[in-house]
Amino acid sequence: MNLQIQPSFSLVCRFAAVAALGFCVNAMAQMRPETVATGLENPWGVAFLSGGRFVVTERPGRLRLIGADGKIGAPIAGLPPIAAGGQGGLLDVLADSGFEKNRTLYFCFSEPDAGGSTNSTALARANLSADGTKLEDLKIIFSQQPKVASRNHFGCRIVEARDGTLFLTLGDRFSRKEDAQKLDNHLGKIVRIGKDGAVPKDNPFVGKAGALPEIWSYGHRNGQGATLAPDGRLWMTEHGPQGGDEINIPQAGRNYGWPVITYGENYGGGKIGDGITAKDGMEQPLHYWVPSIAPSGMAFLTSDRYGAGWKGNLFVGSLKFGYLDRIELKGGKVVAEHKLLAEGRARIRDVKQGPDGLLYVLTDEADGKLLRLRPN
Repeated sequence: MNLQIQPSFSLVCRFAAVAALGFCVNAMAQMRPETVATGLENPWGVAFLSGGRFVVTERPGRLRLIGADGKIGAPIAGLPPIAAGGQGGLLDVLADSGFEKNRTLYFCFSEPDAGGSTNSTALARANLSADGTKLEDLKIIFSQQPKVASRNHFGCRIVEARDGTLFLTLGDRFSRKEDAQKLDNHLGKIVRIGKDGAVPKDNPFVGKAGALPEIWSYGHRNGQGATLAPDGRLWMTEHGPQGGDEINIPQAGRNYGWPVITYGENYGGGKIGDGITAKDGMEQPLHYWVPSIAPSGMAFLTSDRYGAGWKGNLFVGSLKFGYLDRIELKGGKVVAEHKLLAEGRARIRDVKQGPDGLLYVLTDEADGKLLRLRPN
C-alpha cells in the first residue's frame, strides 16, 4: 500500500492541563495513514463486508464494492433515481447487522420528485447480489416530507440501534430552518423507523395530534455525523451556521433548539433570530465549536489497537479544516481535542471503526481516498 498522507503532529488540547501536553504530543505518534483505495469521486459513506471488503458511496450517484486488495469495482447497478448536485447525491450506506445471512444494505440519498424540481432525503433498503454487481429487491422505506427546491442540508447519516431500529438524520434544507421547530414535517429532525419502514410503537410522538410519528428528536440543523456510543446511545454531530457546530446526544422527544438557540451567527455576521443561546425546553449541546469545523462522520473507538489512551475516544471528521478530531471525554464532557491527519488538509467525510478494530477514513475529494489508520 502507498502512503498518501503523512501523519500530523499538530494538535489542539482544549481544556487540558499543561502537565498533560506531553501525553498529547506523544499520542500523535500512535498512528500512520495507509491508503486502501484511491480514485473515488467525492466518497461519502463506507460500510464493511466480510473478507476485508468495503462498500462505498460516491456522491455523484455511484455505489462501489472495494476488494481487500483495494481494487475498486464497477458501479453497482440498480440504484433509484438520485438528485445529484450541490450537497445532494448518494450519501450514507450501512450494512445490516445480519448482512452475512440477508445481504441487506441501507443507503440514503437525495430523492427527486417526478418532475425533478424538488427533492428530499430518502432511505432505501436492497439486497446485494451474490456476485456483488447489482442491487435486488429495492424498496424505499422512508421519504422525507415535504420535498423542497434545494441542493443543501440533507443530513443523511444512518445508524442501526441495538434493538434493530434505524435512526436517520435529516437536514432543515437551509431555506426552511423554521420548520425544524414544527412536528408536522421531517425537516431538521432525526427519525426512527423499523427496517421495513414501519413506525416503532414506542416512538415519542406516536398518537400525538399534529406530529409525524417517525420523529425521534427535532430542532436540528444539518446532522452529517451519527454513531452509537459504547453504551448504546445515539450521538450526532451537526453543522451550525457561521460557528456553533454541535455534538448532541439526541433523546426521544427532545428539542435541540435550532434555529431559536444557537452558538453561531448568520453567514457574513449578524444574529439569528433573537441571538440567544439558551431557552427553557431546549437542550444544550454536549459540545460546540466556534469557529465552525464543519463536522461530518463520527465514530467511537472501542478497541485497544492504538493503546489504552485512545480507547473510548470519539473521532469526528472536519470538512472545513481537513483533519480528524480525536476527542477525549471524561464525566460526559469533552476535555481535550487532538488534530490528526491535519497536514494532508483533505476533507474528512466519514470515519468508522472496522471489524479489525482499526479506524478507516474517507476523504471527500474529486480524487477521494479510503484510508486505514495503522497503529505504530
